[in-house]
Amino acid sequence: MFTDYVLNGQGHGEVGETFAQTRFEKGLLRPFFARNKAGREVAVVEIGRGENKELVPVSELSKKGMESPVANATSLRKDEWKMFDTVAIGAARQRLRAWSDLAAANTFGGFDGMAKSILEHETMSDPGEAFVDMDGLTDGSNDEPKFQLQGLPLPITHSDFSIGARKLAMSRNTGTPLDTTMAEAAGRRVAEQIEKTLIGAVTGLTYGVTADYGRAPTVWGYTNFPARLTDTTGTDPTGTNGPTVLTDWLGYRDALYANNFYGPFMAYVSDGWDQHLDNLFSTTEPSAGTLRSRLLEIDGINGIKRLDFLTTDFQVIFVQMTSDVARAVTGMPITTVQWDSKGGLRKNFKVMTIMVPQLRADFSDNCGILHATSS
Repeated sequence: MFTDYVLNGQGHGEVGETFAQTRFEKGLLRPFFARNKAGREVAVVEIGRGENKELVPVSELSKKGMESPVANATSLRKDEWKMFDTVAIGAARQRLRAWSDLAAANTFGGFDGMAKSILEHETMSDPGEAFVDMDGLTDGSNDEPKFQLQGLPLPITHSDFSIGARKLAMSRNTGTPLDTTMAEAAGRRVAEQIEKTLIGAVTGLTYGVTADYGRAPTVWGYTNFPARLTDTTGTDPTGTNGPTVLTDWLGYRDALYANNFYGPFMAYVSDGWDQHLDNLFSTTEPSAGTLRSRLLEIDGINGIKRLDFLTTDFQVIFVQMTSDVARAVTGMPITTVQWDSKGGLRKNFKVMTIMVPQLRADFSDNCGILHATSS
């Protein structure tokens, strides 16, 4: 798994440099067969964005001042490209449990992530003070708001696979479907990396000048965001201590309340919790139901979910699912690009995306995320 980036129009890393050479037109790396007006099959590429998209034969790119790194790679028909993209996206969705929740609640996109290296935003202080007197003559404080710039790197997450030209030709001649095993595996690796980064199971990329921002410009996760609330006094569930666990969770909510975050919260737990959450809340009061059902009765908790990549000890994460706390930034959706090597005998593919979690705190570093571990 690698991360590449583009800064001021200059690509860094193999994929970043390739995209810079193509003016960030990913269609130049995706040639496919289509019929022209004369009814003949020609290799074409897609250039432009939105309503300005057009299909241009590879042989005519030079007239538009463009050159494709895969000008001679007329290897895939349009439906074969479609099959690869569909498989990659389907595999990604299977592993993005935390990410899919965040994307469903708060997604920020609609911009060209390849043309940006950092996404910036400002936090603002809460100025002003009210006075109470009988004649209104007390001088006010005349406070001005303070602003602090924060930065989020926009790395590319990608994974590669390749298919031999002979194998591709054999597939076309026999009618056997293309082997999509590696396409699925590459999509899964990309999805897992995004999920792990959001959780904090892997360290996100840091890029930019730290002195320019309030905190280091890093892709933070739920368990390593510096502004998150932490609690290290949690109780390990045993199947017999439901009331104690309930008291802990009420304390987590109160800690967020004290920072003026009132939900709704999504509660995420490490994999060790499952066997206890679905056990009885109390062995002496079976009618109380399971520990999960009792915890879901806490006002403000909308769900409790296990995260497969949160595997260490008994951990709990509370996240207020609002845009001022966390957003799913999408600068480029999951896509697949192609280039040739070995004189065209190998068709190389890259599943890639710019999908980055953005965790946020206010000017005073108050945050609607709490990370609890056992004592």
